Amino acid sequence: MPSQKTLTPTNTTATQEMTGAEMVVRALVDQGVEVMFGYPGGAVLPIYDALFQDNAAHGDRLRHILVRHEQGAAHAAEGYARSTGRPGVVLVTSGPGATNAITGIVDALMDSIPMVVLTGQVPTHLIGTDAFQEADTVGITRACTKHNYLVKDVRDLPRIIHEAFHIATSGRPGPVLIDIPKDVQFAKGTYAGPGEVVHAHAYNPRTKGDPAKIAEAVRLIANAKRPIFYTGGGVINAGPAASERLREFAALTGAPVTSTLMGLGAFPAADPAWLGMLGMHGTFEANHAMHDCDVMICVGARFDDRVTGRLDAFSPGSKKIHIDIDASSINKNIRVDVGIVGDAGSVLDDMVAAWKAGGHTANREALGDWWRSIDHWRARQCLRYGHSDSVIKPQYAIERLYALTRDRDVYITTEVGQHQMWAAQFYRFQEPNRWMTSGGLGTMGYGLPAAVGVQLAHPDSLVIDIAGEASVQMTMQEISTAVQYRLPIKIFILNNEWMGMVRQWQELLHGQRYSHSYSESLPDFVKLAEAYGAVGIRADTPAELDAKIIEMIDSPHPVIFDCRVEKNENCLPMIPSGKAHNEMILPEEGDDLGAVIDEAGRRLV
Repeated sequence: MPSQKTLTPTNTTATQEMTGAEMVVRALVDQGVEVMFGYPGGAVLPIYDALFQDNAAHGDRLRHILVRHEQGAAHAAEGYARSTGRPGVVLVTSGPGATNAITGIVDALMDSIPMVVLTGQVPTHLIGTDAFQEADTVGITRACTKHNYLVKDVRDLPRIIHEAFHIATSGRPGPVLIDIPKDVQFAKGTYAGPGEVVHAHAYNPRTKGDPAKIAEAVRLIANAKRPIFYTGGGVINAGPAASERLREFAALTGAPVTSTLMGLGAFPAADPAWLGMLGMHGTFEANHAMHDCDVMICVGARFDDRVTGRLDAFSPGSKKIHIDIDASSINKNIRVDVGIVGDAGSVLDDMVAAWKAGGHTANREALGDWWRSIDHWRARQCLRYGHSDSVIKPQYAIERLYALTRDRDVYITTEVGQHQMWAAQFYRFQEPNRWMTSGGLGTMGYGLPAAVGVQLAHPDSLVIDIAGEASVQMTMQEISTAVQYRLPIKIFILNNEWMGMVRQWQELLHGQRYSHSYSESLPDFVKLAEAYGAVGIRADTPAELDAKIIEMIDSPHPVIFDCRVEKNENCLPMIPSGKAHNEMILPEEGDDLGAVIDEAGRRLV
């Protein structure tokens, strides 16, 4: 697997005159871009023409994937980026092309996904006149990009493009947008390669941690009696070596490890030290260990509300160490005792070295007591559920999907909702970059186009979107993209005929008043798949599930799998909003959940 943040830009380029549109194509090639996702329109036709000519001259060295909606382009770029560590690239036109992509841009910002978005703009002399398909793209996206540009002079274009890739992939990754007026695309200028431009922005994020703070953190961990590693997507963004170092440090310290939704796979689920995901739908053992720990080592996570629960009751009495490449994240939501700004992999390297150099050893006696407490919490079997011979339980569907794919080269994407949480709970990830989901923004419709991007990055791998029937319909048209490019993605729909998470909250918190959460007039997903030229499969009973999952896996075509599951199953365990980590509701309490949530717990969002 390629290293995170890996680019293969050309360092030198013989300067030559070309149009702005040709500069865009040349700069992408020089940045090592192989695939981009887009949708043409009037304001970017010069770029599409330059791409046509480049393809004619050089073959598909820069491959363009035509999506069916600009939101799909952004999510596909996210999937490509998240599964490879390389930046995703999007090309869309002005006005609605740019505004349609914004959901995916915000999603990438929230989840720290490196992405470069190229948008067309009306000619410079028409900006501000309400011209056809004009929008203030830079103004609209100022709050939802890591940085954005409006190119007013073709002479600035090469620098801006190369600078955008540097910003998108350095420090905390994120989306960078470049708005290019049509006259700038036609104008001629002198092109310069990545190694020839001088960046106007002196962006040089800190990657090495402060040695004094690292030493202080190591001393805290060495003296801990109840330590825990709380890990997030920053570990994955730091590259495979960071995951390896996390595993080494956890073994040295004897501490348990838990993870956010975005960090799944950074630590192997098969390791005995793994406690599962934490947070609102995390495991009983992970949440109780977070609550009772005496030293918390937060690596590449940001203490978001889905993890912390009630802030004034979050891990009371513990010493908190926070490692993050984004200095603004430290002490933003939770005050910590030791804040270390730096790349997760680099800091973990230095912490392992400091641990060994200091001759530190874990307090095995205290750790023995700590692990006995953890084993007591594990004994609650918080993910158990009632089995059925007549109806497919959604948890069972994920368990069987995992059992039948665990030995394959598999990548998982998801939509957003109950199915997403069940996938996080029951699909056990052993490696980083295998799990693509929308965490911070919670974007319904993410998973299908993300699967398109992942499959393009890994053409020989098995790519599965674990979906809900409501969420997947938001971007269902992208199955057409998969068919066109012969991408054998598998859309595994847990179909309960409800907007499941909305229904669950309405049942538990709103007196079972199911306001507009039932999915009426659902399509026949098998016929829909066939209409698109894909394969449709349906399973109604547990007895037929395995054979049909194998049929799905073995198909060389895109597949929509309609898995009919229990309609009223709730996703548990659950921390009601406003509650602490040690106030979880377990499956056996689910029937009485409405009675145990007090007024403070009625603030789920």
